[in-house]
Amino acid sequence: MVTDFTTHEHLMMRRALDLAVLGAHTARPNPMVGCVVTDAAGRVVGEGWHEQYGEPHAEVNALAAVPAEVDLGQCRVYVTLEPCSHFGKTPPCADLLIARGVGEVIVCNDDPNPLVAGRGYAKLREAGIPVRTGLLSAEGRRLNRRFFTVQELGRPYLILKWAESRDGFVAGPSGQPVAISGPAAKMLVHRWRTEEQAIMVGTHTALNDNPQLNVREWPGPNPLRLVIDRGLTLPATHNLLDGAQPTVVYTNGQRENQPNLSYVTVPAQTDMLPAILDDLNARRVQSVLVEGGPALHTMLLEAGLWDEIRVLRSTEVRIGAGGVVAPPLSLTGLREHHRIGQDELFVFG
Repeated sequence: MVTDFTTHEHLMMRRALDLAVLGAHTARPNPMVGCVVTDAAGRVVGEGWHEQYGEPHAEVNALAAVPAEVDLGQCRVYVTLEPCSHFGKTPPCADLLIARGVGEVIVCNDDPNPLVAGRGYAKLREAGIPVRTGLLSAEGRRLNRRFFTVQELGRPYLILKWAESRDGFVAGPSGQPVAISGPAAKMLVHRWRTEEQAIMVGTHTALNDNPQLNVREWPGPNPLRLVIDRGLTLPATHNLLDGAQPTVVYTNGQRENQPNLSYVTVPAQTDMLPAILDDLNARRVQSVLVEGGPALHTMLLEAGLWDEIRVLRSTEVRIGAGGVVAPPLSLTGLREHHRIGQDELFVFG
């Protein structure tokens, strides 16, 4: 239920959203959640966020920061996601808010998880605690778009990313690697890798580029590496099979798992993409950055399996006739356009 909110209430929820972002690398696969507690005068008396998966939620941390002399019955709690109502790795936050006797709760987004889905609100209201919802809901959904995609569509959030030359090619003749992006764009891509749980390439990219798919130019965690290799053609000497970080190979063949290297057999008669997405869902992977070549990107585009597209286009590099053409992209809905050093960034979705 969206109601009219004051400027001060908007500011407090924006603060809660800013706090939520601090759990970007550590809360997943849980959503990022922030919480702010204000007293009767509107002053912030406690705040917190969901810092680590399996550990206390945002509401717990925010209430723990409130000084003992503060009357919580006169306090308003701003939280970016509906307080949970079930026992998981931690007790229900709705129960905690009731036990502490808070005066009011204002929420950004409803929780679509069937284990919550309105039950948190119901508990609070049955206990006599007023609840208002929908404050900055669009911003909250954008922040937790990966979580909402998993809950509502049953698959990870998919980001298609490629770099193309000024004349629309992604590689040289026969897939020969070409340095297209400048230093600033490369750094940005490594930052993106820290923000997603997994990164995926297809067979041709794995063979031709021999990528590491790790993070070298930005601080943050390495993503889970995913590679499609139907015929197990990738040489054992290639970087993706080096065991340096967790890697999953999707194949029609069979091979024994090794440390940090898992093989998932998909029967030849089974559609590969849905099988991969089902496996990732079972692994609780919320997001995938797809850095494959045109074949993989085109498959995903034609199947409608994408949520965001990021294209880095060089303003300097040309490849010329005979190169590998970039995926066909005739989309409306350009959301962002930026200059990144010698490259342009186009974001769709």
